[in-house]
Amino acid sequence: MGNFFENVSLTAMILFILLVVGPIVTVVWLFFYDRRQKQHSILRNFPILGRVRYFLERTGPEFRQYLFADDNEGKPLSREEYLAMVLPGKYKSNLIGFGSKRDFEEPGYYIKNAMFTKQNEEMRVDNTELINTKHYIIDDEGLFTRKEHMEEIPALPWLLPPDEAVVIGPDCKHPFKARSLLGQSGMSYGALGKNAITALSKGIGMAKGAWMNTGEGGLSDHHLSGGPEIIAQIGSGLFGFRTEDGDFDIEKVREKAAIPNVRAFELKLAQGAKMRGGHVEGAKVTEEIARIRTVQPYTTINSPNRFNQFTDYPSMFDFIGQIREAGGKPVGIKVVIGSKSEADELSSWMQKTGRGPDFITVDGSEGGSGATYRDMADSLGLPIKTALTILDDSLREHGVRDRVKIIASGKITTPDKAAVALALGADLVQIARGFMISVGCIMALRCHTNECPAGVATTDEGLQKALVVDEKKYRVTNYILTMREGLFRIAAAAGLDSPTQFNRSHLVYMDERGQAHPVHSYGEHVSAR
Repeated sequence: MGNFFENVSLTAMILFILLVVGPIVTVVWLFFYDRRQKQHSILRNFPILGRVRYFLERTGPEFRQYLFADDNEGKPLSREEYLAMVLPGKYKSNLIGFGSKRDFEEPGYYIKNAMFTKQNEEMRVDNTELINTKHYIIDDEGLFTRKEHMEEIPALPWLLPPDEAVVIGPDCKHPFKARSLLGQSGMSYGALGKNAITALSKGIGMAKGAWMNTGEGGLSDHHLSGGPEIIAQIGSGLFGFRTEDGDFDIEKVREKAAIPNVRAFELKLAQGAKMRGGHVEGAKVTEEIARIRTVQPYTTINSPNRFNQFTDYPSMFDFIGQIREAGGKPVGIKVVIGSKSEADELSSWMQKTGRGPDFITVDGSEGGSGATYRDMADSLGLPIKTALTILDDSLREHGVRDRVKIIASGKITTPDKAAVALALGADLVQIARGFMISVGCIMALRCHTNECPAGVATTDEGLQKALVVDEKKYRVTNYILTMREGLFRIAAAAGLDSPTQFNRSHLVYMDERGQAHPVHSYGEHVSAR
């Protein structure tokens, strides 16, 4: 019995030291340590309160995201926008109850609804070959628990009919015929890890018709693993298309073009969040990524601000022609529109020379990036809606619009936003962050650190284990299918039998006074001047 009380007393003493004495000693030690350190002035004057301040500052983003921010307040994407990407991927549904959370007092674009809408059977869509996917079903949901299971379902593909595909580069030896109005925007292997790239590839491949843009990091086996259509991007660093000395290697173009899944090439002149070359921290550059890019492993990569292969429109058109001739496939450019005069200069050179790109991907300044500089992301370039109208008008004004397709990119994450982009002048839509979120991104804003907690924007082997490819691939497929179905649903409500028919006449713009204004087409806009 005595041993029992002795053991209890010893246990109580240990607990007392751990729970009372230990914290007191730690606080006292921190107090005197912070008083003597020379780096932080707040800690020198207020050691304990200063530590509390730094703790709250560190955890503030998470508290705001989950507890304090309004559903429509968060940046770069609000909680409402985030859920609009997560839920379709997980549950293959974007149904809501009670009403929209959009602020209808704010100025913005609205899609005209038709008095006499189209029935589903009147839509020009190819839904003949069903797609086998999986989605979650909630069995029980409590305050602290949720029970759900994954169930296999057949799903409609919502593809354009073969004879109505959007054809890029019709005069090329191998034109690109897109039967999906949307695909994945450029995200490099290196910016994203192999599990994320593989899940995206398999999910996009299962959805059929959509494409995957490699980003400027080059084409990897992970991109090809799911069999999707590929747009191989070439950045100013020429990664995947360069010699060991960093010179352009046209043989690499021929090699990539020989792969059936590679449907087109894209020269990245600019990106919405960065008007310069890309940046990848050395910690992300594994030996495999270095081999694909022909660079040194674990060395920070900065692409040049522009291509060294051309300095003006004639030399750029020469470079485009060289790639098109070698690969036999369409070649486009990715740009950020800065002004009407810039768009006019491009269009004018296309008119004068009869040459130019087969497609133009226009990225809005609101576009994202794995790593960039705040000053560039905040203030350079025009937002996507403005840029689209400027580019579309300019190409029409110079009589070259029928030669080139426009792909819109830049924070277009839901079917209604995609419909607005198509109406403003786009032929196709590319999405990046929607696909990132569908594979597990929680918007931790750690993309540039190689410490992504969800295993998406990291090449760290340990962190990547969190991303299970065989589960996330279905979320990617569901996101695409929900987006495409939504586009057809909106088209039907607007009285159209295909979303390819959207134009500016189907939009109105409501200003800050609540007055609705028509959105003029190019011809009406010119005549009104």
